[in-house]
Amino acid sequence: MPTFFFDQWLGDAGWLAATRVAVSDGRVTAVEPHASPGPTDERHAIGLPGLPNLHSHAFQRGMAGLAERGSIGEDSFWTWRDAMYRFVDRITPDDLHAIAAMAQVEMLEGGFTRVGEFHYLHHAPDGQRYDDPAAMAAALAAAAGETGIGLTLLPVFYAQSGFGGAAPSAGQRRFVTDRNGFARLLDASASAVAGLPDAVAGIAPHSLRAVSPDDLAALPGMTAGPVHIHIAEQVKEVDDCVAWSGARPVEWLLDHAAVDPRWCLVHATHMTPAETDRAARTGAVAGLCPITEANLGDGIFPAIEWLAAGGRFGVGSDSNVLIDATEELRLLDYGQRLTRRVRNPLAPGGSSGARLYRSALAGGAQALSAPGDAADFITLDPHHPALVGRSGDALLDALVFAAGRSAIDGVWRRGRQVVAGGRHIAREAIAARYRHALERLLA
Repeated sequence: MPTFFFDQWLGDAGWLAATRVAVSDGRVTAVEPHASPGPTDERHAIGLPGLPNLHSHAFQRGMAGLAERGSIGEDSFWTWRDAMYRFVDRITPDDLHAIAAMAQVEMLEGGFTRVGEFHYLHHAPDGQRYDDPAAMAAALAAAAGETGIGLTLLPVFYAQSGFGGAAPSAGQRRFVTDRNGFARLLDASASAVAGLPDAVAGIAPHSLRAVSPDDLAALPGMTAGPVHIHIAEQVKEVDDCVAWSGARPVEWLLDHAAVDPRWCLVHATHMTPAETDRAARTGAVAGLCPITEANLGDGIFPAIEWLAAGGRFGVGSDSNVLIDATEELRLLDYGQRLTRRVRNPLAPGGSSGARLYRSALAGGAQALSAPGDAADFITLDPHHPALVGRSGDALLDALVFAAGRSAIDGVWRRGRQVVAGGRHIAREAIAARYRHALERLLA
């Protein structure tokens, strides 16, 4: 592996000048600031760690833009979900491989270097189990092996269609399982990702509406990995939870589960101030997906209150309607500005870009159990108009608010370059296979 030399490098403690970064076996083994470049060093102007994408449903990239026609009556998350159920009907493992690889290419090009795949598309189109219960998980692993992205696989437990044990609907037949079947799925999924470098396996109870209290109590003990759950995304979900239990979703979860830093609370959009404070103090990460939350009309997360309570967050691409790490950060910040009608509300007295980037980096790594020394980094084009004359945190402000992904010229994963000149090295072949799959699925 080469040694890299950066004029500016974003390290754990801040920006470092004239820094040599040594890499061995995919891991950073030494960081030497205020150094001189060696004769064989690979030289770059600006380097910074790649962001974790803590929440993705890869297959939904194939339906991006297909649910943007208004219906008579009120469109909502629930009408979008019906469109998603129709799209998912025909996807095979080969199709999933093609769609996931395309999504991962776009993630890497946009600055994400690891993805948390919240994976619930388990079974055949008729709802029957594949002979290999992890056939679809293996397709995701194969895509990650091809694109090079880091993978934290989160097999989803999904058993009911609503609070109180409502029977699953026909549209959910590819998702549902019982605890014994899920145990087999977990084992097979762990085997499916075992060949990937630094892959992580965790678990994901889908949501309070999709799991029973007994199942929720049992699931975290089935893995030593991270635990992710959708929670309080929609007002209807909150109302339905109150009708079922007398408590709001986050309140109920904190009362009935040992939520701790291993957990990621995905969305957590609708919380009271008391819930926000209490959830933040558990050390769990809030998994925020501002592009998807805007697209689905979910609402705006109480980020100011969450951070004030010491809460941690990361960002994810969720439905993959648009894949762009910097846009997730920018929209998170702009949502707070619009609701409060102030500027820079998340970083009083400091850099908004730096607060967003560093927080998402740390929170996402925690939520995905990402190895802290992986050589996963991006380089920025110093000649990009938005970056000219900037240094230090001003680069992060410009990246997030002015340049976006167009400033990313290279991406390295475990020290191996996977994006050059802004394009993934295997984009052409992966895009061709994706087009073929979508032409069949949408025929």
